Amino acid sequence: MGFAGLRSRIQDFATHKAPDQLSAAPSSATAPFATATASPAPALALVVDDMRVVDGVIRQQLGSEVLLVGQVAEYIIGAGGKRVRPALLLLMCQALGCTDARRHSLAAVVEFIHTATLLHDDVVDESALRRGRDTANHLFGNAASVLVGDFLYSRAFQMMVQAGLMRVMDVLADATNVIAEGEVLQLMQMHDAALDEAAYLRVIRAKTAKLFEASARLAAILAHSDAATEAHCADYGQSLGAAFQVIDDVLDYEGEVDEMGKSLGDDLREGKVTLPLICTLQRCNPSEAALIRAAIEQGNSAQLPEIIQIVRRSGGLADARLAAQAQAQRAIAAAQTLPPSLGREALVQWAAALLERRS
Repeated sequence: MGFAGLRSRIQDFATHKAPDQLSAAPSSATAPFATATASPAPALALVVDDMRVVDGVIRQQLGSEVLLVGQVAEYIIGAGGKRVRPALLLLMCQALGCTDARRHSLAAVVEFIHTATLLHDDVVDESALRRGRDTANHLFGNAASVLVGDFLYSRAFQMMVQAGLMRVMDVLADATNVIAEGEVLQLMQMHDAALDEAAYLRVIRAKTAKLFEASARLAAILAHSDAATEAHCADYGQSLGAAFQVIDDVLDYEGEVDEMGKSLGDDLREGKVTLPLICTLQRCNPSEAALIRAAIEQGNSAQLPEIIQIVRRSGGLADARLAAQAQAQRAIAAAQTLPPSLGREALVQWAAALLERRS
């Protein structure tokens, strides 16, 4: 997209006069978390008020004198995401009895880091749709998405410095580095039909679960928890994040398009070998396995409808759900080591309910 075209897109976005896909962009007066969770899951009801505060922090920190930065960041932040990472930090604070005012700022930090990874992911994957809306890269171009992602990373680091805790900076710097390594590792494994479950888990623990782990660990740091408690919080976050990603990968073959906000089979189109495919390859007959391997290696989606049916009838989805259940049980066990409280029970409930995700 040339500069003139990009400038026109920005003007369209700012004035809400144009293409239909821009008409749904949220106004700055609309809190994205309130929109996304009008009927919050019972487990997250404890942090609804805290999340409204976090949304205020997000809006405030998105400010920039550069128009494009604000418009792209507003578009992606306001897209109605689940905000699970900041919610995890706040819910863990509830469980630990932590009322440190910095929890809201750090919850915004983890959301900024996550959003930056989404902006970069969509460029790498050449994605055009996320949560039922055009991706930022499709709307504003790859260059704008990458650079605004960089802005969100740098703003996140400014905010974590303001928190004034070296352990916070250490945890988030490590998490950001591990996430980047996970992205590169996944890129290296694209179109690899020989990928096994261990290699898959290594990717999702880095790419997805690490920020969940960091979010839970930050709550323990703010609460001045001892080392054992911090480790249990981190275990909960990592296990919850791994279960979340496995279920996300299951829904890529099992979900409904109108619930998912994206087309089924997108992972296969992009050459990503996820656990449902790995499990299916262990169960299906040789001719079906050959069809799937060819699609993975060649990036050919022509047989996608047939492959989705193979995945659904083979038992591969059930196997993947069992793996997610094992991670959820590990999260529950970690949560149950915390002192009894409404927050602890909400953490247990959240991990159990995760297996019922449909979008």
